[in-house]
Amino acid sequence: MEEKIKSFKDLRIWQKGIEIVSDIYISTKNFPKEELFSLTSQLRRSAISIPSNIAEGFKRFHNKEYKQFLFITLGSCAELETQIIIAKELKYIDENEEVKLVEKLDHIGKMISSLIKKL
Repeated sequence: MEEKIKSFKDLRIWQKGIEIVSDIYISTKNFPKEELFSLTSQLRRSAISIPSNIAEGFKRFHNKEYKQFLFITLGSCAELETQIIIAKELKYIDENEEVKLVEKLDHIGKMISSLIKKL
């Protein structure tokens, strides 16, 4: 029997979003100091946007609004993927780290798309 979702914190996609935030903070911890207010900050803000928009959409009263926040979340996933690629190109992360992060983002994106279809 499935458990009823009572809170956005019960959503697997939100939990995965929190995981990617943690991963990004760990990955950016040793970025050059001159990137603190540019790429480091942008990566972190994009990552934070993912679970934040899932949570905000969940609290909306209508599926139409919830779907809109999920579409914004998909946009944040694409933005974060682009920034990860840039970080790899600048040699701030290695190829293995890039692949790991992009695979997680791809998984989150598929979960979000699936939820959008169900709504």
